[in-house]
Order: sequence, then structure tokens, then C-alpha cells
Amino acid sequence: MTTYFLSTMENTSTAVTTTAVGIRYGLLVGLASVIFTFILFATGQEGNVPLSLLGMVIWIVGVVLAHKFFKANNGGFMSYSQGLGIGTLLSAVSGVLGAIFRYVYMEFIDPSATQRGMDLARAKLETQGMDDAQIDQAVAMSQKFSSGPIGLVIAIISSIVLGFILSLIISAITKRNRPEFE
Repeated sequence: MTTYFLSTMENTSTAVTTTAVGIRYGLLVGLASVIFTFILFATGQEGNVPLSLLGMVIWIVGVVLAHKFFKANNGGFMSYSQGLGIGTLLSAVSGVLGAIFRYVYMEFIDPSATQRGMDLARAKLETQGMDDAQIDQAVAMSQKFSSGPIGLVIAIISSIVLGFILSLIISAITKRNRPEFE
């Protein structure tokens, strides 16, 4: 009787959906990204481009792990479109978390972070040889679109678009189609 019970328990595993995996891993990647971003802000390294690119590595690893989890729970198979859906949903969820965190941090916790960002942008534009009028115009435009509710929306949309583009590539690598005549 015990053997029968255990064998039926093993055969009752259900396949996970792309939505469930995308949301689960989106929350995990979003949390990891928030922690990483907080560390960058707290140490004053938000302008360090090579270090900031590590955030992209966190996202890529998250998508690959989400694809691996999905395949492990679906007989080892994942179509290209399923991988693309997982990656895009993961990007949307983690992008919303990251954008909300940045907004709250820059508006309420450390408003000087916005000014530091603008100072970095100004210094970069000066090294490119732009005159003061052009720099002032570029910084004003940048500040308008990077802070407040508009910045929040732009950050979310950017995250989804970038996530979709990278998911196109990652899904092509990680897909494993189910044989047609199985």
C-alpha cells in the first residue's frame, strides 16, 4: 500500500505555466536587483558603468534559471515562444519592482541621488565637448524624464523592451522543442 501511494505521488507532478514562472522569477530577480541597486546607491557607485552592468548579469542569470526551472517541470521541453513569454514577464515584474524602488529612493530616501546623477551627466557631456547651453538643455531634459512619475513609467517601459529584446536571444539558446511525433 505504501509503495502504491508513493508511486502515485511521484506521477502527480503538474506542469508549471509560463505565467507562474515569469512572475516567480520576476519577483526574485526584482528583489535581487533592488538589493544590488541599493548597494550601488549606498556606496555612491551609481555612476560606475562597469559595476552597473552587473545588474544585467543578474537579469540574464534569472532568465536562464527561470527557463531551466520551466523545462525541469515540463518534461525537459520549452518552446521558443514560452521562453520569450517567461523572459518578458520576468522583465515586466522585475522592472516594476526596480522602478518603484528607484522612485521611492530618489524622491524620499535620498533626493540628493538625483542631483549626483545630473552632475555625472553634466561632467560626461563636458568631456564630449558640448557647450554650456547644450549641456544645460540636455541635463534639463534628462531630469524631466528621469525623475517623478514620468521617470517611473519610462523605467518600466524600458525594462520591458530591453527584457523582450534580450529574451529573444536567450530563448533561442535555451529552447528545447517537444518532438512532433511523440
